[in-house]
Amino acid sequence: MEPSSRQIEALRELINIGVGKGASILNTMLSSHITLQVPTLKLLSSSELIDELRKGGKEKLSSVSLKFDGPFAGSAELMFSSATALVLVNALVGESHAGIDFDSIRAGTLCEVGNIVLNGVMGSISNFFSSYFTYSVPEFLEDTPEKIFSEKVRGDDLTIILAKTRFVIEELDINGDILLFFEVGALSKLIQMTGIM
Repeated sequence: MEPSSRQIEALRELINIGVGKGASILNTMLSSHITLQVPTLKLLSSSELIDELRKGGKEKLSSVSLKFDGPFAGSAELMFSSATALVLVNALVGESHAGIDFDSIRAGTLCEVGNIVLNGVMGSISNFFSSYFTYSVPEFLEDTPEKIFSEKVRGDDLTIILAKTRFVIEELDINGDILLFFEVGALSKLIQMTGIM
């Protein structure tokens, strides 16, 4: 089922509402004012996603993954280039890390940001459809795009929503991606549930 432009816009708006909720929670937790926006949304196959990610070259990615199950199953990912992730963590926790295990701080901070943002997105979908999802513990990975997604995108039986996301934190303009991986038939079910033709 190929979604119409109205259906894609409805999905983008659902994700936008979700990241807005995530931004509101982050603003409460942190001293920085954070604005989150989803300017663009694409539907991709597995091979198209790898092609899209290769455009960034061989740069490592920092990714937080949250598996979900309910009316449909899949996983949600929040992803930054590793350099951008470092800027985001420094903006959130400060830049003085002398004598501290910064890798642990970075992984923990990004997991918490990912958990909040991805739960906001899935919560928005859940509330809209009056549905219930269960979630795994967020998982942090840092590696090349191929290594992070090689297992996940095996075969062409996945549909992936790629939502380009902008984190605006005070003077900073940080770009990240939200990926939603849907198992076979799940996206069609989600689109049918919107009731938009």
